[in-house]
Amino acid sequence: MEVFSDQDVQKYREDGYLVLEGFLSPEECDSLRVRMSEIIECMDVPAHCRTQFSTDHDDQLKSQGNADYFITSGDQVRFFFEKGVFDERGEFIVPRERSLNKIGHALHAYEPLFKTVTHSPKVQNLGRKLGLINPVILQSMYIFKQPRIGGEVTPHQDATFLYTEPLGRVMGVWIALEDATLENGCLWFIPGSHNNGITRRMVRTPKGTFPLTDFIGREQNYDDKLFVPAPIKKGGAVLIHGEVVHRSAENTSDASRHVYTFHVMESQNTVWSPENWLQPTEELPFPSLYM
Repeated sequence: MEVFSDQDVQKYREDGYLVLEGFLSPEECDSLRVRMSEIIECMDVPAHCRTQFSTDHDDQLKSQGNADYFITSGDQVRFFFEKGVFDERGEFIVPRERSLNKIGHALHAYEPLFKTVTHSPKVQNLGRKLGLINPVILQSMYIFKQPRIGGEVTPHQDATFLYTEPLGRVMGVWIALEDATLENGCLWFIPGSHNNGITRRMVRTPKGTFPLTDFIGREQNYDDKLFVPAPIKKGGAVLIHGEVVHRSAENTSDASRHVYTFHVMESQNTVWSPENWLQPTEELPFPSLYM
């Protein structure tokens, strides 16, 4: 049976998102989770998380350390933690596997299992069905949504952070490695909202200034009643148009919601904004999806 039909293409274009159940097998999901456990076991906690800070000036330095760690993570595999998981000495006060918010942003380049999934024939077929001529991988993330502490993700559009000219050239592929439910923080969408452009952009600030990024414009206020939930079973994938408005609630359950997600851009006749936080590097140009 075809994973991605012509009807699916039409629904994705109408709604700005699409739920595809059974995209990966349970075994494929489990292998990614096992590999992630190995990565966590060996991870080096970044220095800015280990330092004890006391004064306002030190707090600013810590914020700057966090920001620098993020903005230079596009060609790295780096660790981003939930709030309140370290004591004042920078030691874990929760099990380390329960401490992480996400790992990003180049798993697709440096981790063979994640690379295999990202460039799999199934994903390449999605690109071809959507008529993508020269799609490239922008970034990838493993998101944990930890039990009880996995935070809310407020309404946003991915194009706010991954801006192109023209718009409409970026798509997220969001793969559930565990069931994503109403209780543990599944995605919610406003269908059709990808047709309304964007009102906010995150941009790099001039070199030597802090903070390292700023926002142009403001996020709109959205009517909560417009959001539709998109629960999905383990192994399912959600395609996310770069301009569709989406969010997820905090995880109020005892079950985690592990996800592997990455973003694809049609690079043909597309300008990637030099103001985006994420930039290709000599070490890691954006790789072709069809490689």
